[in-house]
Amino acid sequence: MTSLDPRIAWSDEHLAVIDKPAGLLSHAAPGNAGPNLVDALGDLIGGGDDPDRPGIVHRLDKDTSGLLVVARTPEAHAALSRMIAAREVSREYEALVEGCPPSRTGKIDAPLGRDHRSPERVIVGGRRPRPAVTHFEVRERLTRDASLDVRLETGRTHQIRAHLLAIGHPVAGDPQYGTAGRYGLERQFLHSRRLAFVHPITGEAVAIESPLPEDLSTALALARAA
Repeated sequence: MTSLDPRIAWSDEHLAVIDKPAGLLSHAAPGNAGPNLVDALGDLIGGGDDPDRPGIVHRLDKDTSGLLVVARTPEAHAALSRMIAAREVSREYEALVEGCPPSRTGKIDAPLGRDHRSPERVIVGGRRPRPAVTHFEVRERLTRDASLDVRLETGRTHQIRAHLLAIGHPVAGDPQYGTAGRYGLERQFLHSRRLAFVHPITGEAVAIESPLPEDLSTALALARAA
């Protein structure tokens, strides 16, 4: 076992819910070399038209940890893809952010596109913007910062990170959108905490949760003590 080994949180013959560690790519992509989830899972996953992304219906950023659902068959891949597009998969994250939003809950409805000056980043507006909606609720107010529950309505690249920066509360430790190294973090404090959906084949209600990994638990304790 290594720190980059994904954990199978739940599975059947149709699909699986994977707990992905930070540092592991969801799949190989141009300009993104390194270990990836597709290679790590091998024959466990399948379906879809892209041979480089078998079984993948949504993804997490390399340094975002936590849960994502993958398909094991073409039938499940097609059904899960439809569900993701129809917003029928509940995706909830925990984020530690710089500062604290003035309201307990909020909705960020702002299209995201590539930053003209830094194409590896996305910003509100930007180049070829696409609709993006993020909901948040303050989980815990701390001395300087806040822990948030964040729910995705859409799933754009870097959506949570860019949206929270846009409202003045970037994710703690984020080297691209916030302050790197905050509370000793070596990556952004963003964890896919809960996935819930109706199984597209069996009709079973599936709800899986993942606890914070050790590096984020340690940073949260430091934030509480600040």
